[in-house]
Amino acid sequence: MSMQKLTRDDLYSLEQYAGLRDEFRGDVLQHKRNRRLALGTNAALYFEDRMTMQYQIQEMLRIERIFEAAGINEELEAYNPLIPDGSNWKATFMVEFPEVEERQVMLRQLVGIENRVFVRVADFEKSYAIADEDLERSDEVKTSAVHFLRFELSPEMIAALKDGATLAAGIDHENYRVEISPVAENIRRSLLGDLD
Repeated sequence: MSMQKLTRDDLYSLEQYAGLRDEFRGDVLQHKRNRRLALGTNAALYFEDRMTMQYQIQEMLRIERIFEAAGINEELEAYNPLIPDGSNWKATFMVEFPEVEERQVMLRQLVGIENRVFVRVADFEKSYAIADEDLERSDEVKTSAVHFLRFELSPEMIAALKDGATLAAGIDHENYRVEISPVAENIRRSLLGDLD
């Protein structure tokens, strides 16, 4: 069964969350350790799921002090699309250059990188990311440092992964090439949980 989208009933009230926040945050950080995949030194995929999105929403509600239904529904509408649907993985893709000047130069050199990120199951074809379905984050001149990606997997790929097939991931952009093969077992195992 695919991962359920979040509803208002799944969320803690601001008051409840204030009491639970430290513990919940600890659980989420532990969970996220198995969901970050470095792609070389300057890029990473942060695979999202129901738990990471609930944390994101709870933090937004807390910071913005949102407790009215309309405001809560807006956050749910913004973040629910980032929860995987059972046949895909969804990830926040970050281009990470700590120095501002270098980052600005590199974001100009990496135009289109978000469309060149891939995952590959065993000997199947690469599955390239479908990027930024919510809004355009790049233009001809430069790319954004943050993108939202979706990787669609065929039923055959999912079956192979469940049977223990290796998983690789990478980027094949002319100015940034990397392949991680195989993806670490803790991450692979965590990602299996996103699939039907």
